[in-house]
Amino acid sequence: MPSASCDTLLDDIEDIVSQEDSKPQDRHSSRRHVIPKVRRRNTQSYLQEENSPPSDSTIPGIQKIWIRTWGCSHNNSDGEYMAGQLAAYGYKITENASDADLWLLNSCTVKNPAEDHFRNSIKKAQEENKKVVLAGCVPQAQPRQDYLKGLSIIGVQQIDRVVEVVEETIKGHSVRLLGQKKDNGKRLGGARLDLPKIRKNPLIEIISINTGCLNACTYCKTKHARGNLASYPIDELVDRARQSFQEGVCEIWLTSEDTGAYGRDIGTDLPTLLWKLIEVIPEGAMLRLGMTNPPYILEHLEEMAKILNHPRVYSFLHIPVQSASDSVLMAMKREYCVADFKRVVDFLKEKVPGITIATDIICGFPGETDEDFQETVKLVDEYRFPSLFINQFYPRPGTPAAKLEQVPAQVKKHRTKDLSRVFHSYNPYDHKIGERQQVLVTEESFDSKFYVAHNRFYEQVLVPKNPPFMGKMVEVDIYESGKHFMKGQPVLDAKVYTPSISKPLARGEVSGLRQEFRNRRGTPGSMHPTSAAARRDSGRSRMALQVQGLHPDCALGAAVGLAVAALLFAFFIKVYN
Repeated sequence: MPSASCDTLLDDIEDIVSQEDSKPQDRHSSRRHVIPKVRRRNTQSYLQEENSPPSDSTIPGIQKIWIRTWGCSHNNSDGEYMAGQLAAYGYKITENASDADLWLLNSCTVKNPAEDHFRNSIKKAQEENKKVVLAGCVPQAQPRQDYLKGLSIIGVQQIDRVVEVVEETIKGHSVRLLGQKKDNGKRLGGARLDLPKIRKNPLIEIISINTGCLNACTYCKTKHARGNLASYPIDELVDRARQSFQEGVCEIWLTSEDTGAYGRDIGTDLPTLLWKLIEVIPEGAMLRLGMTNPPYILEHLEEMAKILNHPRVYSFLHIPVQSASDSVLMAMKREYCVADFKRVVDFLKEKVPGITIATDIICGFPGETDEDFQETVKLVDEYRFPSLFINQFYPRPGTPAAKLEQVPAQVKKHRTKDLSRVFHSYNPYDHKIGERQQVLVTEESFDSKFYVAHNRFYEQVLVPKNPPFMGKMVEVDIYESGKHFMKGQPVLDAKVYTPSISKPLARGEVSGLRQEFRNRRGTPGSMHPTSAAARRDSGRSRMALQVQGLHPDCALGAAVGLAVAALLFAFFIKVYN
């Protein structure tokens, strides 16, 4: 059949059809001589093929994404928000890394081992030919590291644009969004709180109340990533909490790099926020306050004691001391002395009977002497903290502490082991055997043998795996204790209280979707379009969003291209019918 030569000048698209080509009426008349042959096929598999594009498709919005998060609860909250946005746009969030088309790696920069795991995961993804998007504090703080070259990065304040970054990465592009959000020159707290999210645990909502901090600790790399303090307005935080409870959440965690500093940049403070949040907490649901440094809690001791005694707030506070040596604290630029820390702890223990105080300690900070370390050992032995995070010092690149003369590695390891021995020399819960406690059941234990609950002091209580207990307030008798937990036997005929005001979302279901979006997608909370029509709708919506964001010249070019494509399509429909 003759064909148009590439060297031939075509005056019109119809010149592609030669005189020898069969005309539409010829094709139509010849159909009466064609006898169709029926081919049997598996209807179910055929429909599945129709609705599922090939696995190697590069159409954004249909791929499977695996998300891995390291680090603090703030990082985990960011990971939940990114998962929710991607799922809302049609991507399937999978827990199977090998099955995923793209890995979203959400990093932590606090310690060397966390970054090592992050780096190794990048290497593994590349070996398995996975697309990769990097998030979290490591690439935000040091985006020019060699092992990050050529890879897409989304900054800690840009997580609301994760869909754009993932789509461009799937197309084979490298995208980096590392800017900070500002309003009239003022730094904002980060991404909006009303974004869709997928909670790792449907019963627990993690709310970041601010990002960054006011300190300049010499060892901290997180400050390089999260920056200075930026707080969310109280009304936005209250709205987020209210929405969470309406979605079946029964426990809220407040998180940030320093919750105690909340509000100092916007003319308010932490107690004011907490009293507003307490107003919307349903009876039986609980609020857990995150880490606060001693200088900021000192200003609100009386008010904080009242709040921590409230029946809907865990009597629990995480106050890092880091060292019991004033000279070491000065070298760390911690802006408090050991006496300040003791004053906070002693006051709260007196005014909030039974309160759990958790703390952090760094072993082997540059310049720490044996005498300094022994002061820290004495502090732990005196207060017998039930929850103690012991960290060997790691010099993080770019921090002032990394430039100081380092304590020998063997000495750091030895001190870490010594302090661990002191911590494991006492059992904080032995005296609670025989007590009757109310506990809130929220998750399953790592070994899958028990449900995990917490009493009002946020102490871990293991209870039998009875499905009706999940998400409920249960009365138990404590019959056994370990170093980090107690075991409770449910009281016979005791009332099981349901704190949630509505049924919790299913595991993996997207939180915060508007109703019209749910209707357009079909199944409420669906993470992935289940039909070709749904995928087409999703694609059209995504195309509209992309065109709206184009430069005017690019938008004009796109419009011309779409017009030409439409003409071609109309022509071939006309010719072949």
